[in-house]
Amino acid sequence: MTILSNKKVVVTGGAGFIGSNLCEYLLKYNNKVVCLDNLSTGKVSNIEHLQSSGNFEFILGDIRSLDICQKACKGADIVFHEAALGSVPRSVNDPISTNAVNISGSLNMLVAARDEGVKRFVFATSSSVYGDSETLPKVEEQIGQPLSPYALTKYVNESYARLFHDLYGMDYVGLRYFNVFGYRQDTESVYAAVIPIFVKSLMQLHSPVINGDGSYSRDFTFIDNVLQMNMLAATTENKSALNTIYNVACGDTTTLNDLAMYLKDILSRYNPEIAHVEILHGANRKGDIPHSKASIAKAEKMLGYHPEYNVRQGLEKACEWYVKNL
Repeated sequence: MTILSNKKVVVTGGAGFIGSNLCEYLLKYNNKVVCLDNLSTGKVSNIEHLQSSGNFEFILGDIRSLDICQKACKGADIVFHEAALGSVPRSVNDPISTNAVNISGSLNMLVAARDEGVKRFVFATSSSVYGDSETLPKVEEQIGQPLSPYALTKYVNESYARLFHDLYGMDYVGLRYFNVFGYRQDTESVYAAVIPIFVKSLMQLHSPVINGDGSYSRDFTFIDNVLQMNMLAATTENKSALNTIYNVACGDTTTLNDLAMYLKDILSRYNPEIAHVEILHGANRKGDIPHSKASIAKAEKMLGYHPEYNVRQGLEKACEWYVKNL
């Protein structure tokens, strides 16, 4: 894999879970990293260890401000646009804020990148774009109707990126993330993802609650695989690999019941009492799709992507981090 180095890059949402991991990775290879975050969901603690680097600049600002986006993009070679209001339930509860950040904010970043002559715009989209499509595995060119405001905003982001290429010639790569997990993923938010919620509950010897009967399945994707795909998207010299969308996943599925059992097994090595914690079940969640599994054939063929970690390997590393840091 070609390593991105000696570039000026912008990471929006850089104090968040994925963004902070991306900033840290980019700094390892002598890139000048501009981290833009309004700290609505990101945390200063995620980037504190980076601020002593002379190559790291933190801008406290909101992508809903075009001026801030233009400031961040000044002289940049590549933008990694990770900033978003995530979470399907949050978007159902507050579609206006989700729309403002994810659509208007992303449009601001596209405009700023275009105006500053940014060479490549790599952005996070989501497996939620597949909506009500029941086809498995999920193939990039076959999507359904969105099932949540969040999903709709991500579809609009993809459409805007395509338009900016067609109208202004700006190269982009969209990455449809499938249930990313790993270091620094928030356990505290009411909208926290399932893995940190389960980990926190189990470590506190509380019963995790699975939404539904546990048969729903997801293509859980470890953060290091996501970093790999971002680097491939940023560095590929294959012109035919640009200006399109890729799934970022493992190409495998894990049910929520199996996920809970894996976590109990791994965490009980640190505290044997965890093995006896009961798993509970609640109601299904609005806007959730039953099953999600990605085809990664396109990424394999066009970008040379091969996931470094499967789900179990990723959970081992994530749990090790949580045990040390929670």
